[in-house]
Parts: sequence; structure tokens; C-alpha cells
Amino acid sequence: MSTLVTGGAGFIGSALVRKLLAEGEAVCNVDALTYAGNRLNLGSADRSNTHRFFQADIADAAAMQTAFAETKPSLVMHLAAESHVDRSIDGPMPFIQTNVVGTAVMLEAATRHWKSLPEAERSAFRFLHISTDEVYGELGETGLFSEASPYRPNSPYAASKASADHIVRAWGRTYGLPVLVTNCSNNYGPYQFPEKLIPLVVLNALEGKPLPVYGQGLQVRDWLHVDDHVSALRAVAARGKPGETYLVGSRNERRNIDLVRKLCAIIDRLHPQGAPHKRLITFVTDRPGHDARYAIDPGKIETELGWRSSIPFEQGLEDTVAWYMANRDWCAAVAPKYARERLGLKA
Repeated sequence: MSTLVTGGAGFIGSALVRKLLAEGEAVCNVDALTYAGNRLNLGSADRSNTHRFFQADIADAAAMQTAFAETKPSLVMHLAAESHVDRSIDGPMPFIQTNVVGTAVMLEAATRHWKSLPEAERSAFRFLHISTDEVYGELGETGLFSEASPYRPNSPYAASKASADHIVRAWGRTYGLPVLVTNCSNNYGPYQFPEKLIPLVVLNALEGKPLPVYGQGLQVRDWLHVDDHVSALRAVAARGKPGETYLVGSRNERRNIDLVRKLCAIIDRLHPQGAPHKRLITFVTDRPGHDARYAIDPGKIETELGWRSSIPFEQGLEDTVAWYMANRDWCAAVAPKYARERLGLKA
């Protein structure tokens, strides 16, 4: 029996796959290798004899049935998704196709597989759907998202993930499939595609390019290191109760402008050429419908499953900057897929 990971060549998925393989588990890795998926993200794990890679679209029902039939997983960790809000503004339909239709196809294949298992294996089987806090919309200056927060998605991306969450829960209720859902805050760390804020700022700063900050940079985000996220997913898969939702965060709220200034200060120390890098900060037109604040209350996963984030934000941020500086070959390899142009202005 193995773990089937969708999106396992992406940012969070590859961190999960690397961890699973390091712990001696067998992994079936399903990834379509779109612009943000890259087998380079897997490093030496891609050569493991317990790692099987399927290049396939999760919306391809025949391919998903083959992946289940050939690897017979005991656990599905479903991360494959279109995930960049700005891209969803420019072109929402790929988000609907992958995040909504693809999730439904995965659930169909998983249900068929689950029903074919012997009773003991059927009882142990889990389908873990990994989602985002953006499904809850935006917060005011106070308050936190919890598992009881109402769904109020405000972007095509968030709406597609909200739809997927509901579909997963419906499969659990209607067909009895043992499903779990997690909703996480903003991830950061190594191997993140440079359309996202932190790697974009780091790479632009190293090259002396403008550091774009939307509006006045007053939007607040709750930051979670990808390795902490992976440990949370492992805890939910191992100890979570089917049918339950767990919010994953580390209580690291920062305004975007403060985060960018902090990154500039770290880069000044690690790469003094061109300092002070904060001179490169450039305020640009805000994203249409930009949510003002996200923040997660992770009390449920901490209390019920004993998980807690362990990577201090300051250390995690510095390690992330250092990783991008030390891995310029990886940066060069992904550069042709995205010229770091502004996205998300077609609304």
C-alpha cells in the first residue's frame, strides 16, 4: 500500500513527497507538470525506488483509474490545483477545470478504489483534501478564521477551492468515503514558484528589479512554513477524524509591506550588493477585489491532534532567502515559464 499525492511536483506537494520518501514510504506522485510543476522540485527523491511518477491531469478519469489500479493507495493526499489568484482573474476557467472538475474525478476514482478494498483496508483508507483559508473571504481588523467560519470566497481561485471543499464533503456524506479537509494560511519556503510574493521579491531584489507591492501593502497575511504545513498534513492523515476539517496556521500575521521590508533587510545582510534593497519597493495598482486580511485560529488541530508549528518565522524567512540565493540553477530553470510580469489586471 502507498500514498497517492496529487500535485506532487508542485511547491507544497513536492515538500510532502520528499518527506514521505525520506521516512521510507511508497509514493504514487500524480502531476500534470503545468507551468508551476517541476520534477526538479523533488531533488534526489525523484530517483527513489519507492517513488512512482504519473504525468497526468487529475481531470483525466481514465488516467486516474489507472493510477489507483496500479498503486493501490491506502491514503490520498490531494494537493493538485491551480493556485494563483492573479492568474484566476485573468483566466478563471482552468481553475474550474482543475480545482472543481479534477477534484470530482479524483473522488470518483478514489471511491471506486475504496469500495474494492478488503474490509480492514477500507476502514484504514483516507482521502485528505488540502485547501486554503481564502475560501472564507476576508477578515476585518480583528477576528480569526475557524472551522465554523462561513464560506465567502471573493476570487475565482477562492471560489473554485470552496467548490472543491463542498464536493469533497458531499462525497463523504453521500458515499461514505472517509474524507478529511484542511484549510491552510499562506505558505512560504524553498521551491515556491516566483509568481508568489516572497520568491518574487527575493529574485527581483537580487537582480536590482522593482519590488511590486499592491496598493499600499496594507493587506495582512498569516504565514506558514511549508515544512510545518507538511507536518500538519501528516498529523491529519494519521490522527484526523473522517468528516472533519482542520485549519492549519502558525499565528504569523504580517502586513505585506512589512514583510517586503523585512525581506529587504535580510537580503541587505546576505547580499549587500545593491543595498539598501528597500529602495526598490514600488507601489502598483492593487489587485481587483483584493482581500484585506486572512488569519487562522489553529486551536483545533493543536488541541485534538497535538500538532503545532515549530519553525520560527524570522528563521524560516531567512532560510528561505538563503535557499533562493544558493539555488540559482533552479531559479534559472523555472525562469522561462514566467517572466515575472504583472498578472491579474483583466477584471
